[in-house]
Amino acid sequence: MFHEHGARLAMTYQEEPKGRLVRNVRKLADTLEGSETPLLLPCDVTEDTSIDSLRSAVTDRWGGLDILVHCVAYADRDDLNKPFSEVSRDGYKLAMEVSAYSLNALARAFAPAMRDAGGGSIIALTYNAVERTVPGYSAMAAAKAALELGVRYLAVELGPSKIRVNTISAGPIRTLSASAVKGISALRKWTETAAPLHENISAEDVGNTAVYLASDLSRFVTGNIIFVDSGTHVLAAQGSAAYEAAD
Repeated sequence: MFHEHGARLAMTYQEEPKGRLVRNVRKLADTLEGSETPLLLPCDVTEDTSIDSLRSAVTDRWGGLDILVHCVAYADRDDLNKPFSEVSRDGYKLAMEVSAYSLNALARAFAPAMRDAGGGSIIALTYNAVERTVPGYSAMAAAKAALELGVRYLAVELGPSKIRVNTISAGPIRTLSASAVKGISALRKWTETAAPLHENISAEDVGNTAVYLASDLSRFVTGNIIFVDSGTHVLAAQGSAAYEAAD
């Protein structure tokens, strides 16, 4: 969606031996039509040196930065499917570092470039398993709670530099990462029958909201969680009840 509105893009990927991730990102980049090919850059958010290299590559190319989209999340599949009390210590740390602390690290690295550009917009992605228990999301739910807290604190800290920080809480979408969440199909089925709008959202719906948050149309919007979930967040019957209703 950003590309359709004229944004110049940089896409990141984590380097790994089989090269599967970079191939997926390159395949996505190849679908975008336009005069400027997106930058494809490696980044491991658990390494400050990797984040610094990413910042250098972006600022060397463009000088500044207007928009930063944080869509990084990871938890060990075993820890997702365990009861919350049985999540491993290392698994909890990993989910927090990759899914939550990475927002701090990226904001710290790129805030100066955004400030020099006159301000900007940082957008993160979350899910309402923070307020409602969702089976198969235990370790990630804790990380998303920390992420949402970080959004509020960063919004206050970076506001004087005209940098806005918001997060989008999306409904269930069929993606590669979502396939690790047990019961995602049941939750989508429940959304169609019980959500106020009786319809599942798409990746394009999330993209449209991200474009709004990145544009001057939302220039006084910061520190918010914007729900793009067909209205399910207003319902009492979510989480476990949602799966039971879908059975």
